[in-house]
Amino acid sequence: MEPRNSNRRSALRPQVCAAFALLVFGLIFSSPATLQSQRPSSDSLPVVGDSPADAGPLATGLSPAFRKNDVAQALRKVADWQLNRVQGNYTQDWTLAALYAGFMAVPPAVNGSTYRNAMQSMGRQFNWQLGARPEHADDHAIGQTYLALYEEIHDPAMLAPTRERMDALLQRTDDPHKPLWWWCDALFMGPPVLANLSKITGDRKYLDFMDREWWITSNLLYDPQQHLFSRDATFLAKHDANGSKLFWSRGNGWVMAGLARVLQSMPANYPDRQKYVEQFQQMAKAIAAIQGADGLWRPGLLDPGAYPLPEVSGSAFDTYAIAWGIRTGILDRKQYLPVVKKAWTGLLSHIYQDGRLGCIQPVGAAPDQFKVTSSYVYGVGAFLLAGSEIYSMSSN
Repeated sequence: MEPRNSNRRSALRPQVCAAFALLVFGLIFSSPATLQSQRPSSDSLPVVGDSPADAGPLATGLSPAFRKNDVAQALRKVADWQLNRVQGNYTQDWTLAALYAGFMAVPPAVNGSTYRNAMQSMGRQFNWQLGARPEHADDHAIGQTYLALYEEIHDPAMLAPTRERMDALLQRTDDPHKPLWWWCDALFMGPPVLANLSKITGDRKYLDFMDREWWITSNLLYDPQQHLFSRDATFLAKHDANGSKLFWSRGNGWVMAGLARVLQSMPANYPDRQKYVEQFQQMAKAIAAIQGADGLWRPGLLDPGAYPLPEVSGSAFDTYAIAWGIRTGILDRKQYLPVVKKAWTGLLSHIYQDGRLGCIQPVGAAPDQFKVTSSYVYGVGAFLLAGSEIYSMSSN
């Protein structure tokens, strides 16, 4: 017979588990030195971006109208500028992997073949290998581009290394003290690779593994009231200057984009698909409700007053995801199209005459201050993803 207080004990169990997880993660990851070691600094990755004192004049002649020619003009301007900077300086790093995904999204009618050819050259340079760390999602993100190219060209060499690495990853034993994807950004880096690999191969084991790991991370980091993700477990109890819980714009943008890219590869009849749809819809509603007057989002989502500049990379990822949600019918067009239109206008206002996309927070793990000229490759990748979705919904 169950003890009389079993219901009370059951109700407390999630709280105890969450507290234990926070304690463990605090011990493992709370050291600033440890957090800094998880990713290289922007200083060590000069190709990734810069923040000059003067970036020249802002672009003129760009129209926010949802007409294909106007959207194409902005896409080409930004993509060409960025390709000229990174060509010959490719890495397998997560920062450039987000840019590569953006290049792959640019439609053929918008000079897309130029960017795809560049991505083929990049893939051949690395022999289609992922980054060096076997289990780290940052080093898996480049696989999104390899798989996208494989779907077009069907060269087995483009597929084999990613499949081998994911096969090895599937042998990993879950560690309750350290989830595979312990930081929210990872939900963009790793899950779309597994979901698309499952679609390409027809083998559901990759999707099932992804599904299990996604909800381990979500159960730890997703706030069911705010419908936003903490960056990692060390942020669960952190607050911004106004007392609001600290939610990082770019981190949540990564998650929104990750959800979109997982869902586009997930079969309609997958048992847990509706859970992803619901989380996507919840996050979209929360993000839309805190959109800035300029159409963009600040680095700390719930304390915009603490950050004078909008953050373009998180804003662009959100714009991409919401536009994708409209196109696929997951989000209501009437409700969310004004959000996308306002955001696109805001994004265009940070393009410089030479094609630089500014107002992108440098490499980091939390909201911070930065220069209006600051341009980094992952933000450009997010912009290209957003613009490509907007192009698809624009009139001729």
